[in-house]
Amino acid sequence: MSRSAPAADAASGPGTPCPSGDALAGLFAAFNAHARVLLAVSGGPDSTALMLLAQRWQTAFHPATRLHVATVDHGLRAEARDEAQAVGALAERLGLPHAILDLPVPLPGTGLQEAARHARYEALAAHARVIGADALATGHTLDDQAETVLFRLLRGSGLGGLAGIPAARPLGSLTLLRPLLGWPKAELVALCRAANIDFCEDPSNSNPRFARARLRALLPVLAAEGGDAATFGRLAQRLARAEAALEAATDAAAARLGPVEAGTGAVSFPRPGLAALPEEIALRLMDRALAAFATGPVELGKLEALMGWIAALPPAGHGARTLAGALVRVNRQRVTVTRAPARRAAGSAH
Repeated sequence: MSRSAPAADAASGPGTPCPSGDALAGLFAAFNAHARVLLAVSGGPDSTALMLLAQRWQTAFHPATRLHVATVDHGLRAEARDEAQAVGALAERLGLPHAILDLPVPLPGTGLQEAARHARYEALAAHARVIGADALATGHTLDDQAETVLFRLLRGSGLGGLAGIPAARPLGSLTLLRPLLGWPKAELVALCRAANIDFCEDPSNSNPRFARARLRALLPVLAAEGGDAATFGRLAQRLARAEAALEAATDAAAARLGPVEAGTGAVSFPRPGLAALPEEIALRLMDRALAAFATGPVELGKLEALMGWIAALPPAGHGARTLAGALVRVNRQRVTVTRAPARRAAGSAH
């Protein structure tokens, strides 16, 4: 990363665009439920602003919540160690404990950003458990939300994917919090600069090798046509609202159809009842059933093809198909999902 803004006193200056007391309290309201929160800080402007604002919130509103800071060194760039140590120096000035986390194994040469993301969360979650934190906070911004929605839109994601990044979600035994999801990145950069706080710029953010960097370059063009980060953010909020309504409808359908067969471990639905549901609710209900037995994620396109096959069967028709390690059987009365039998190894005795 390249360095931006000279490092100086971490206290805010008179021109710092910091949220007011009530706004700051609201920004970190989700922290109130957690006794100890780990802040993931890479040294970029987003996570640096997260650390600064969270420390101000803690001091002003909730000193009982213990804040810790961690920086993951992916081992990809020689300067990464110096950047992590710079985060540690700032955390010390703010009175926050800091740790540098190394990855246990090198990252693969392909799918680098996705692999780095998974490894980073695993390292952060492991450290959170060590220090007794029950929440992990990251500095994702409104710009990240816009990129995510655009990325998923171009890949034909379903409604849940287009709802974008949630402000809070489970991460194993932790709660993953993203308090800055409604803030534009430019405002966080301005906050760091006004406070005279040093931060880094990651060159991979503008490297066209990576899909997100290519999409990031498109956003100014889309913004000129009205598709700015705020627009994508509103879209994500509205789709998240619709997603919640659809999940509630799916809960009601599951309760009505009573899908679990006692004593068998199978998930089974009355075929006429499943067929009578709106298509989206039936898809979601089947997705839940498959998830109970699947060996991996169920692709939406394949799920749609499976439901299309069931719908195309004549009323007296029957058959069976497998998907993602689950077995789906259909007869006149019921649609039943179980775990698919293990495949026999090649050359095994019959």
